[in-house]
Amino acid sequence: MPPRPRFDRRAPVRELPNINDRINYPKLRVVDADGTQLGVINREEALEVAQDRELDLVLVSEKADPPVCRIMDYGKFKFEQEKKAKEAKKKSHQTEVKEVKMRYKIDQHDYDVRIGHAVRFLKAGDKVKCTVIFRGREIQHTALAETLLRRMAKDLEEQAEIQQAPKREGRNMIMFLTPRKTPLVKKEKEEVQSTRALRTITTPSRSAPPSKT
Repeated sequence: MPPRPRFDRRAPVRELPNINDRINYPKLRVVDADGTQLGVINREEALEVAQDRELDLVLVSEKADPPVCRIMDYGKFKFEQEKKAKEAKKKSHQTEVKEVKMRYKIDQHDYDVRIGHAVRFLKAGDKVKCTVIFRGREIQHTALAETLLRRMAKDLEEQAEIQQAPKREGRNMIMFLTPRKTPLVKKEKEEVQSTRALRTITTPSRSAPPSKT
């Protein structure tokens, strides 16, 4: 029986960036910190230019012929790259499905709590699964459950769109809401009241002309 491999406790080897003395190519195409092309020069001369500017010589294209280096503040460059990576990670939010559960006999306070949870989930960019749970003979009142879910969709219409209409699944009725992509255009509750202040101007009736005597 072969011996079991030992656990390697050594720290993983970190890949170091190719900068300054770690660049081993004899000839380099060098770009200055302001973007000026310095042309193809030897490694020692490139390092000397970077040191004169108190900056770093950084290998940016190893596969080019000759390899391309840029003179820059590597510490600042690394910080900006890490900052961009963090921002990109924040923007690439993984959409999750959050669930709010209730009974069709839910009281107003508990209903408002469920609405608050759903609003928070939707604002975070997540989908919401609204579930009405039936127990025992409550399964006979699916119509009431659907009415409740439709009410919830109406109350959340500014934040959400219906992705899946209320549908019974086993002893539950579910509805899926997704964050609204386009703002809701609400209809005017009342038409512009140009007619609202319509005054009925009554023209005075003309009195009968005096009779000639």
